[in-house]
Amino acid sequence: MSIQNIFDAVLAFDVATVTAETQKEIEAGTDIGSLLNEGLISALEEVGDRYDRGDLFVPEMLRAALAVKAGLEILKPHLGEDAGHSKGVVVIGTVKGDLHDIGKNLVRMMMEGAGFDVTDLGVDVESDVFVKTAMEKKADVIALSALLTTTMPAMEATIKAVKEAGIASRIIIGGAPVDKTFADRIGADGYSADAAGAVRLVKQLVT
Repeated sequence: MSIQNIFDAVLAFDVATVTAETQKEIEAGTDIGSLLNEGLISALEEVGDRYDRGDLFVPEMLRAALAVKAGLEILKPHLGEDAGHSKGVVVIGTVKGDLHDIGKNLVRMMMEGAGFDVTDLGVDVESDVFVKTAMEKKADVIALSALLTTTMPAMEATIKAVKEAGIASRIIIGGAPVDKTFADRIGADGYSADAAGAVRLVKQLVT
């Protein structure tokens, strides 16, 4: 039941226990893939489910994501080729003119916890930077964030630039002022209102 201890510690937002239990299991020879999938990723999926039910809120999700991140740092040096295989490549950032990053950071952490290879471009990101990075990383998904209504046009401009560059990456958007109608209008491949939904959306898009 030691993997269960890791699972439970993530749900308790207990970074110290996640770290200690993960290290202990590595030293005991527990399968690394099981620690990753059954201990950390499963716990983060449960966090997303609890958020959807209204049992958890954004601050708790952030704490759980930090706990998972701590466990991942312990596991990374031990991940074999199979266990550490990325589920997909994501480039994420807050669009030009917008300096907000809390929601974007939560999405990034949850995507990393779910097994995706994530490149975070930060905030106030130009369209050409999204394009260049997506090409370099061979991104499966580009995730655009905005919190200001005044920066919503930058999302449309970025999507236009990506498509003009002939990049095959799927594009998703999120943030307080946007919705599915806006996403459809500007040609995005998907929209999520929250981090848990963004992870599920990316999983669907890269399947």
